[in-house]
Amino acid sequence: MTTTQQAPRTYEVRTYGCAMNVHDSERLTGLLEGAGYVAADGADPDVVVFNTCAVRENADNKLYGNLGILNEKKMENPDILVAVGGCLAQKDRDTIVKKAPWVDVVFGTHNIGSLPALLERARHNHEAQVEILEALETFPSDLPTKRDSTYSGMVSISVGCNNTCTFCIVPSLRGKEKDRRPGEILGEIEALVADGVIEVTLLGQNVNTYGVEFGDKGAFAKLLRACGDIKGLERVRFTSPHPAAFTDDVIFAMAETHNVMPQLHMPMQSGSNRILKEMRRSYRSEKYLGILDRVREQIPNASITTDIIVGFPGETEEDFLDTMRVVELSRFTAAYTYQYSIRPGTPAGEMENQIPKAVVQERYERLMALVNEMALKENQAQIGKVAEVLVAYEGRKDGATSRMSGRTPENRLVHFEVPSNFERPRPGDMVTIKITDAAPYHLLADDTSVFEVRKTIAGDAWDRAEAASCATPTGEANGKSTVSLGLPTVGKAAG
Repeated sequence: MTTTQQAPRTYEVRTYGCAMNVHDSERLTGLLEGAGYVAADGADPDVVVFNTCAVRENADNKLYGNLGILNEKKMENPDILVAVGGCLAQKDRDTIVKKAPWVDVVFGTHNIGSLPALLERARHNHEAQVEILEALETFPSDLPTKRDSTYSGMVSISVGCNNTCTFCIVPSLRGKEKDRRPGEILGEIEALVADGVIEVTLLGQNVNTYGVEFGDKGAFAKLLRACGDIKGLERVRFTSPHPAAFTDDVIFAMAETHNVMPQLHMPMQSGSNRILKEMRRSYRSEKYLGILDRVREQIPNASITTDIIVGFPGETEEDFLDTMRVVELSRFTAAYTYQYSIRPGTPAGEMENQIPKAVVQERYERLMALVNEMALKENQAQIGKVAEVLVAYEGRKDGATSRMSGRTPENRLVHFEVPSNFERPRPGDMVTIKITDAAPYHLLADDTSVFEVRKTIAGDAWDRAEAASCATPTGEANGKSTVSLGLPTVGKAAG
């Protein structure tokens, strides 16, 4: 008796939006590989999963445009499965299938663990499977994961949000804040370090309100300090804190914990107190600037970045000039600037005095010019300094220029030359370089007279991953049967 040889089905996950979505996509990838799928790696995949964002209008447009392209591919090959998850799926639900009836699976932010089973049901039943839960099914960190990086990992400390910002639909899509216990978080970080990770980013919709669910207002500062006790963990970052809840104990924990990096991303949204009130952002520009002053007092080399919305309903020229004034005072290393767009289901979407597109565009361009000017000044102040850089493959032109890239402790992107007498460092290794030039959003280090390489466990992990990627997958690993995650497995007949 012979059995039909089964080739594994392939997948591709496409991610839109924030760091939380990127982390969720690592979970989705882990789930799919645990169920027997393999990455398509450039070939046409059997399954395409969109992990969506609902914060900005262009994310909707991009999704439906890409779904239209996939419809043409499905007409050529009806066996392709298309799944849509994430915040837009949680918001639009059945609307997605009405607009794009060729979509096979729609799942929400609370049940990403259901994806493999939903794909199998769609394949078996030949009809769309829509499953949206109103409450969290399982904390995402309890799911299997395939990380994008061997040297850097993201760890969720909370999900959801208790704020009611009028422009934001996230609380209704991800629910109220739910916090993990500190022991679970630290245990996950220790496991990552044991696997070769040396940099961790703590994630939460508002990381500094961590602890609200179990009644400890100082929990986030304590968590940062506890990260300092984890041997082998070299860099700790977090995103994003809310200015209204930002307390001095967090500043002191950042300054006094050796592996918490001198970098802070704190959304400002607007510099106008009137607009902040309309946004229901429970702080004012004076408080925001005061936080930055105290951070820089304790951490003089801190790099500070932010988010800013231009053209919120009712924003006057005076309001906009207030934002410009606060940006200039804040000396941001970078600012992620967005043009306001109506999001159905948000209070701001129903407000009068929506700003004409041409006015928003003109203000946006003025703000970008100022942001770029400030970012360039901040980066030019780094010229001549020596920095230790965590090597990463982030430079799009690195292949053409023979440079490599990495991040400073302040999270600045550096493109650096490798001296001819040095072996090229591995992603995850640390290099000491001297900054020679600056642009608004990157630094250059072409002075090879200052260059040292420190090999790390993360570089070793990268070597192992490279070796594994060259191996031929079989039913066994190292002479032992591979362990199933208890998820549905899939295959397709060879040939």
